[in-house]
Amino acid sequence: MTLEEQIKHYRKLAGLSQEKMAEKIGVSRQAITKWENGTGIPDISNLMAIAELFQISVDELLSEEKTDKKQGDYLYESHTEYDIDGRKNFDMKLGGAYAVALSAYDGEKIVVSLFSNVIKEIKEDYKIKIDDIKNRVDVDLNRLHNATEAMAKEGLVVKIRLPKKYIGKIELAVNAKNLEIIDIENEGMEISGKIGNVLLQGNKSEIEIDSNLDMEIDIQSHSGALELNQVSATSRLTVPAGYDFRAARKGIATGIYFEKNGKKTEDFSNAESDNYIELNGMKSELVIASKEA
Repeated sequence: MTLEEQIKHYRKLAGLSQEKMAEKIGVSRQAITKWENGTGIPDISNLMAIAELFQISVDELLSEEKTDKKQGDYLYESHTEYDIDGRKNFDMKLGGAYAVALSAYDGEKIVVSLFSNVIKEIKEDYKIKIDDIKNRVDVDLNRLHNATEAMAKEGLVVKIRLPKKYIGKIELAVNAKNLEIIDIENEGMEISGKIGNVLLQGNKSEIEIDSNLDMEIDIQSHSGALELNQVSATSRLTVPAGYDFRAARKGIATGIYFEKNGKKTEDFSNAESDNYIELNGMKSELVIASKEA
């Protein structure tokens, strides 16, 4: 990765907004923006401050090789596990977080991990409560002491791993800048809250998202439905080149538009496809863009 990509990568990994990063190293938010879009370069003192903030060396920061931090590289973390003995529906209420990743794996437990590079008291101030009630598992993220939702939105990363063979329906309520859903195969998911960016990869499910924020949605691979319910929002959805889907527009004063290579184009959906993308709600627009080679 280039330097600008490295700075953006580590900032997001740390769960920091541009404003928070700027505050921590003593520069303006505009400086961070310039560094991340390549129109400006940090001087040596700022490079050292950035490296110190992210607990890496300046050499690592300047390296053009792709850098993927492991979970154990976060400064602060907390883990909660619970054994599952059969197929369950999951009801998750997480409140605020900077990023949430929901994925399936071959195992027997639900594993909820909290990570941060800025929240030192993560084990004391953020507690996961898991209740197993017949065929349903409730997962709640509780904030204690002086912890606030604003703090969580700035610096808390939540990763939830569900046992693949036991996943029933999922309900997820969260306010997060970033949401990843990976390798989930089930009857359906209902997601509600304020969500900015969504990544979908390897899922087979009917996913319904209720969010009135303008969203950036990246479908890397997905089988099934994606239903968006929005009010007065303008969202953008990117699909792989050749992705087969049908598109439907419902609600009041909603519109779906199509793009290829950054330019508006004719509808390239397939009315006969089993996969479908639906926009519902009021006064909302959705741009569906294809990743052309």
